[in-house]
Amino acid sequence: MKINPLLAVGFAVVCVSFSSIFVRFATAPALVIAAYRMLFSFLILLPFTLILKRKELFKVRKKDLKLALLSGLFLALHFITWIKSLDYTSVASSTVLVTTEPVFVAFGSYFLFKEKLSKRAALGGILAFIGSITIGLGDFKVGGIALIGDILALAGAVFVSGYMLCGRELRQRLDLLTYTFLVYGSSTLILFLFCFVFKTSLYPYPTGDYLAFLGLALVCTIFGHTIFNWALRYVQATIVSMSILFEPVGSTILAAFLLREYPTFPQVIGGLIIIVGLSVFTVFQAKEEKQVDIPIKVESDEKKQGITMWK
Repeated sequence: MKINPLLAVGFAVVCVSFSSIFVRFATAPALVIAAYRMLFSFLILLPFTLILKRKELFKVRKKDLKLALLSGLFLALHFITWIKSLDYTSVASSTVLVTTEPVFVAFGSYFLFKEKLSKRAALGGILAFIGSITIGLGDFKVGGIALIGDILALAGAVFVSGYMLCGRELRQRLDLLTYTFLVYGSSTLILFLFCFVFKTSLYPYPTGDYLAFLGLALVCTIFGHTIFNWALRYVQATIVSMSILFEPVGSTILAAFLLREYPTFPQVIGGLIIIVGLSVFTVFQAKEEKQVDIPIKVESDEKKQGITMWK
């Protein structure tokens, strides 16, 4: 059966848009939600990895294992900060602010790896930050506690940028399934270690919480982010990146219908500014990257390097 890649991408956008909704339905602390989300995601991938990539796992170098551990740490911190942000601020503010991750990745690549950053792309990034400030000022007027949530969401964007920068290095040598398995596994171990250190109880929680954990893993991670990576074989990476920008829109609409949570005027204006800024950034940065030929050393049938947004 043939699947239209563009329809698949649209389906994935809908799936990831449920991330904040599942989090809001759960009553457990942010650390517990993050731990179980990664655990269930890891367990879902476990049989496929052992069957298809068992030999590749034994060939992974120690250097790559250490980098995967660092990547898993960044991913764990991303989930903790972003999920915690929903305790303080709205779904609209949290999701649109954490979506600024591509800008942090680009600036990190510029300073760490001396990669080019076009002036027009930088302008788009600056526009996205102006939108972030607009949301922050609006939330501060509503209540200072909402601003704490905005800061946590931006911290989530910074941490996932570190995850992406580590992942880009690893993906030059590891195929997608092997890489994801290692990072999910390390992130799961780190999150459960955090639970132990901070004496956060892992049980008991209502049945609805565990269903929410499973929904985050299956719907948002597997059906959402995995489809984005699959679609990169058939459509341009720019299209996938642009489609992900509609997640905050989907999350805001779902929050309005399911949670009766409506965005304020500053959140709408700031969100629109961020989406426009990220759109400008994505288009012009993609043009810049097309002019640079980066060799990919992965020995697999994947034609394009994976892009993953984690929310």
